[in-house]
Amino acid sequence: MNAQTLISIIPHTSSWSTSSSVIMIICNLLCIGLGRYAIKVRGLGPSIPALGSQGLGLPELLATTSLGHIIGAGTIIGLSSIGITN
Repeated sequence: MNAQTLISIIPHTSSWSTSSSVIMIICNLLCIGLGRYAIKVRGLGPSIPALGSQGLGLPELLATTSLGHIIGAGTIIGLSSIGITN
Protein backbone atom coordinates (compact mmCIF):
# COMPACT_ATOMS: atom_id res chain seq x y z
CA MET A 1 0.00 0.00 0.00
CA ASN A 2 1.24 3.44 -0.77
CA ALA A 3 0.88 6.58 1.31
CA GLN A 4 -2.01 7.99 -0.73
CA THR A 5 -4.10 4.86 -0.11
CA LEU A 6 -3.41 5.02 3.60
CA ILE A 7 -4.34 8.71 3.73
CA SER A 8 -7.62 8.00 1.95
CA ILE A 9 -8.52 5.25 4.45
CA ILE A 10 -7.98 7.39 7.55
CA PRO A 11 -11.08 9.46 8.34
CA HIS A 12 -10.73 13.23 8.54
CA THR A 13 -10.96 14.42 12.11
CA SER A 14 -10.73 17.91 13.49
CA SER A 15 -7.32 19.02 14.61
CA TRP A 16 -6.54 20.04 18.16
CA SER A 17 -7.33 23.62 18.98
CA THR A 18 -7.47 25.84 22.02
CA SER A 19 -11.12 24.97 22.61
CA SER A 20 -10.32 21.25 22.53
CA SER A 21 -7.51 21.77 25.03
CA VAL A 22 -9.71 23.79 27.38
CA ILE A 23 -12.45 21.14 27.24
CA MET A 24 -9.92 18.39 28.04
CA ILE A 25 -8.43 20.37 30.95
CA ILE A 26 -11.88 21.09 32.41
CA CYS A 27 -12.92 17.43 32.14
CA ASN A 28 -9.70 16.30 33.83
CA LEU A 29 -10.03 18.82 36.66
CA LEU A 30 -13.65 17.81 37.24
CA CYS A 31 -12.70 14.13 37.40
CA ILE A 32 -9.82 14.83 39.79
CA GLY A 33 -12.15 16.83 42.02
CA LEU A 34 -14.86 14.18 41.96
CA GLY A 35 -12.38 11.35 42.39
CA ARG A 36 -10.91 12.96 45.49
CA TYR A 37 -14.21 12.47 47.28
CA ALA A 38 -15.56 9.42 45.44
CA ILE A 39 -12.59 7.05 45.87
CA LYS A 40 -13.20 5.20 49.14
CA VAL A 41 -9.83 3.51 49.65
CA ARG A 42 -7.08 5.93 48.78
CA GLY A 43 -3.56 6.75 49.75
CA LEU A 44 -2.23 3.22 49.23
CA GLY A 45 0.37 4.16 46.62
CA PRO A 46 3.05 6.82 46.55
CA SER A 47 1.83 10.31 47.35
CA ILE A 48 2.28 13.38 45.20
CA PRO A 49 3.64 16.23 47.34
CA ALA A 50 3.28 18.79 44.55
CA LEU A 51 -0.51 18.65 44.69
CA GLY A 52 -0.60 19.53 48.39
CA SER A 53 -3.57 17.27 49.04
CA GLN A 54 -3.21 14.41 51.48
CA GLY A 55 -4.56 11.06 50.41
CA LEU A 56 -4.51 11.69 46.68
CA GLY A 57 -1.59 9.66 45.40
CA LEU A 58 -0.25 8.57 42.07
CA PRO A 59 -2.74 5.70 41.53
CA GLU A 60 -5.68 8.00 42.22
CA LEU A 61 -4.27 10.69 39.95
CA LEU A 62 -3.75 8.23 37.10
CA ALA A 63 -7.24 6.79 37.55
CA THR A 64 -8.99 10.17 37.62
CA THR A 65 -7.06 11.61 34.68
CA SER A 66 -7.72 8.43 32.67
CA LEU A 67 -11.43 8.90 33.27
CA GLY A 68 -11.05 12.60 32.52
CA HIS A 69 -9.48 11.84 29.14
CA ILE A 70 -12.27 9.41 28.26
CA ILE A 71 -14.95 11.94 29.20
CA GLY A 72 -13.02 14.76 27.52
CA ALA A 73 -12.62 12.85 24.26
CA GLY A 74 -16.32 12.04 24.24
CA THR A 75 -17.19 15.65 24.96
CA ILE A 76 -14.93 16.96 22.19
CA ILE A 77 -16.30 14.45 19.68
CA GLY A 78 -19.87 15.17 20.71
CA LEU A 79 -19.52 18.95 20.57
CA SER A 80 -17.73 18.82 17.23
CA SER A 81 -20.35 16.52 15.73
CA ILE A 82 -23.17 18.93 16.58
CA GLY A 83 -21.11 21.86 15.34
CA ILE A 84 -20.39 23.75 18.55
CA THR A 85 -16.61 23.42 18.26
CA ASN A 86 -14.57 23.16 15.08
